[in-house]
Amino acid sequence: MSAAAASPWLRALRPAQWLKNAVVAAAYVFAWGDPGESARTLGWLPVASAAWAVACFCCASSGVYLVNDLHDRRADQAHPVKRLRPLASGAIGAGAAAAVAAALLALGLAGSLALPHAFTAVLAGYCALQAVYTFLLKRVPYVDVFVIASGFVLRAVAGATALAVRISPWLLLCTFLLALFLALCKRRHEKVLLEGAEGDHREALSGYDRHVLDVQIAVTSAATVVCYAIYTLAAETVERFGTSRLGLTVPFVVFGIFRYLDLVYRHDEGGRPEKVLLTDRILLATVAAYALAALLIFLTL
Repeated sequence: MSAAAASPWLRALRPAQWLKNAVVAAAYVFAWGDPGESARTLGWLPVASAAWAVACFCCASSGVYLVNDLHDRRADQAHPVKRLRPLASGAIGAGAAAAVAAALLALGLAGSLALPHAFTAVLAGYCALQAVYTFLLKRVPYVDVFVIASGFVLRAVAGATALAVRISPWLLLCTFLLALFLALCKRRHEKVLLEGAEGDHREALSGYDRHVLDVQIAVTSAATVVCYAIYTLAAETVERFGTSRLGLTVPFVVFGIFRYLDLVYRHDEGGRPEKVLLTDRILLATVAAYALAALLIFLTL
């Protein structure tokens, strides 16, 4: 296949979106820092298992994206940006997209059989949830963003099942709230971009109000910060990690939320969270600083 022919397929598989599947590896990171679970992360096998779990999700999620683009190709043609997607523009045929989507979903699920059955069950549940979202729930205001956020929670749970380690309910709640915050920011961006014609592209947008979204974004951003702060300082977390110094990472989370809000409201960058997270130098530096701080805390336990 020539480079020119491969390019539409590469764009259709959305490799930039694979960044979302890094959440699957979160369980390994926190288990590595947990004295009670760290034994489960020693050696090459847990690392390979975590990497394989991420790969299975990347494979399945690309299949889901193809199914979504196949279903939405008519509506995408009315969108100023999404009309350039390979299926909406006609660069990829519907039949070929359906075949590749089926192959990717089958490959992801088949690959998951090398991991614990619980991981396969969670991945299958994720695929089923995305199917219901694509064909039904994405048309329902607010239910659509809650489904998106739930998909991130399933990723986090899947990572824990792949390694048979525990994951804090507080961490799952933080994951849900952060994903909900990003989804609401995306809906606000679409509402502003498509003002007056939003229903032609995404039916659910007609059920959103821009000013109400502003309030909801403020609420979820604050809730995310508070939830994470409580998680780091909760008695269970302190007992589990043997330190309260995880609270030192809270400022990085606050700064990251503030920076993202600045990008959403002053630079209209809320439409593609994965692009922002990969290209904004300030956010990249904040994530790197957070990771370094967490690493130093774990290494000094």
